[in-house]
Amino acid sequence: MSPKPELSLAVQYACTWNGLPSRPQVRRWVCAAQEQALQATVRFVALDEGLKLNHEYRGKDVPTNVLSFIYESASVVMGDLVICLPVVAQEARTQGKPLKAHMAHMVVHGMLHLQGYDHETGPRDAARMEAKEREILARFGIPDPYT
Repeated sequence: MSPKPELSLAVQYACTWNGLPSRPQVRRWVCAAQEQALQATVRFVALDEGLKLNHEYRGKDVPTNVLSFIYESASVVMGDLVICLPVVAQEARTQGKPLKAHMAHMVVHGMLHLQGYDHETGPRDAARMEAKEREILARFGIPDPYT
């Protein structure tokens, strides 16, 4: 068995929300999705920051659930994930999912993006990424997020 790749992780809480995951929980989700050396920040934000960042970096005037920012991907992947809690909470309610399960999905989804997975480049890439998400989330007892 090969050793686990190096990980440097910061978790930031830029908002207050009932049910925010603990730093150790976020680390477990990140580690489960980690395939290579990684230096990352996971930042949980309120609606205003989520909206501002999505507008500034994607030109969209609506907040989104998770944004991934990749800074380097040579020997160590460096990047940030920004998770907009109000959007994730609303999605969880609408989809009838536990908030914790949906947050885990967003962390895993974003971490895969940081490592080069992409669901917007075509159906085969989307299927590959979604299969990886299902596999990782199943380790936590979280059902298929796409059903």
